[in-house]
Amino acid sequence: MNSKNIIGFWGYPHPELINQYKKLYPQAKWVDFDIDYGFTKQDILPESYCTIIKNIINAAFYYKNNLIVILAPIGKDKCDSGWFAYEILKDMGFNIVSTIFEEKKYKRDVKISISGLPLRQKVELITKGIYSLENYKLEPCKAKFGFWGVPPNDLSILELFPNETHLYGWTRCVEAMAPADIELEMFVDENVPTVFYSQSFCSKAQLAKYLADKYNGLYIDIDDTITNSTRAKIEAFLRLR
Repeated sequence: MNSKNIIGFWGYPHPELINQYKKLYPQAKWVDFDIDYGFTKQDILPESYCTIIKNIINAAFYYKNNLIVILAPIGKDKCDSGWFAYEILKDMGFNIVSTIFEEKKYKRDVKISISGLPLRQKVELITKGIYSLENYKLEPCKAKFGFWGVPPNDLSILELFPNETHLYGWTRCVEAMAPADIELEMFVDENVPTVFYSQSFCSKAQLAKYLADKYNGLYIDIDDTITNSTRAKIEAFLRLR
């Protein structure tokens, strides 16, 4: 009996590749390796490195015996670190398929990012939508605040924000099915006070800091979990703006 029932992925694999594997393995469980599940840490990457990439490596080894395949974005739709993780896991014998999703023809309307749902729920629905498309009927809300960036390693950060918070950055690009659309990634509503978030040691920090300065927002970077000082900065920004 074949015990392999997991399809792992990170970032946003090409939709055609996702559909191909959903048809081949309709009963498979899809697992987003970007998420921190608390798995055993592997001593492969440097200690000072992006936590999201660490999550990917940890998940790959945790599910190793149950993996059908790992779908691994390696282009501008992810980052160079994703490419390096692919090469490392391939070299270590994992069944892993590289994918690049940089075209823009798959764009869909942005609904979740501008809805009145709780911010954490917005992010969770968008990331789930990578492999499980659903047509949500949601009304837009007027934004009081914005959150720019990737889904954070510590999702509790998102619970600090009111429901009337719009999503920007790469997360919004994912909802639009355009993870490599740099113009959309750099878009924010100028009059909406926005927190610009980056994982520590992530190249997107360059964009986050630049945009925070440009739009008078708050730039934060967090390694693993939110610290009390960063929490206080966010709470003060939300209260004062």
